[in-house]
Amino acid sequence: MSKSIDELTQELASPDSATRTAAEDALVAHGVQAVDHVLPFLSEGQSAEVTLHAKAFLHRVREAVLPRLHDVRRNGPADLRRPALRALVDIGGEEFLDMEDRHAIQRLVQIKLLDELPVSLPMETRWLAFPADRLDAAVSALGLHDLRTVTTITGVAAATVARDSMDFESSAGSESIAYRVFITPEFSGWRFLFGNAFLDELGGTNLADKVSEQAGEAHFYAIDTYHNSQLWWISRDGHVVRGHSTYGEPEWVGDPLPFELEYMQGEDDPFADPYFVEKYAEGVTDADMAADALSVMPGPMPEPTTYGHGWLATTSTEAPNSRFKGVLPI
Repeated sequence: MSKSIDELTQELASPDSATRTAAEDALVAHGVQAVDHVLPFLSEGQSAEVTLHAKAFLHRVREAVLPRLHDVRRNGPADLRRPALRALVDIGGEEFLDMEDRHAIQRLVQIKLLDELPVSLPMETRWLAFPADRLDAAVSALGLHDLRTVTTITGVAAATVARDSMDFESSAGSESIAYRVFITPEFSGWRFLFGNAFLDELGGTNLADKVSEQAGEAHFYAIDTYHNSQLWWISRDGHVVRGHSTYGEPEWVGDPLPFELEYMQGEDDPFADPYFVEKYAEGVTDADMAADALSVMPGPMPEPTTYGHGWLATTSTEAPNSRFKGVLPI
């Protein structure tokens, strides 16, 4: 005797992975009839394993269930409207939403921005920094498109947690890749750009050189505590003036900058600490110290020195923000 849809959805929460997988396969066979039963597993507070199988079910039956998901958004039941919205964005991105839902999200962003300060930025990651008043130059140098106003919480999640790259077929028929990045509000005269895939694939140091050609100056910083690695790179007018990379070859580029001289104690100094004499013999190795001295160090950002809002942007006109899949916090 075949199991009912209710029984199968309960098995999605089974501690046994084989049982969960079998339940997912059986629910796929039921198609749209199972949608309302699976949607509650997309609600917040569900276990990661259950949510994973619920999302997999929706992706496998995506074309067949879209009309039902849109119907739930418009007509209920009320307790399924929110998970239906999450399902639509997870399956196809914002472009799968109707105009009413898109406008609602935009209104919510504007409301959240009114009370978003202070903001916080991740420190153990990688980022570009450039003068805030050269935003247009940086956007042009990096070839960014579809700048969209977002909260900092949304931007950080989109560029450092969620999937921030997308393969697609261009209008010319070629296989292409687009990246999504977050440009932060202004902090003491600087803006940051976060985007793990973008910075990793195109090279943060190369991008800093490129931005500095048009913006005058740009920095790249990377802090990787897992690999005990530090990197900082200062570019001006298209050329590196100073850089350090823990595992770089060479490890150092350029001459020490003025702020480094404060740490470079001579061995003949009777008051010198042997540890610091060795650590800073050639210059400052710590990216956070360099960022603090030369631009601004990410982390909890002081409200009095924070201005404006941030943007999400992509690297292709054919892959706007609305095509990137996944739910983001606002």
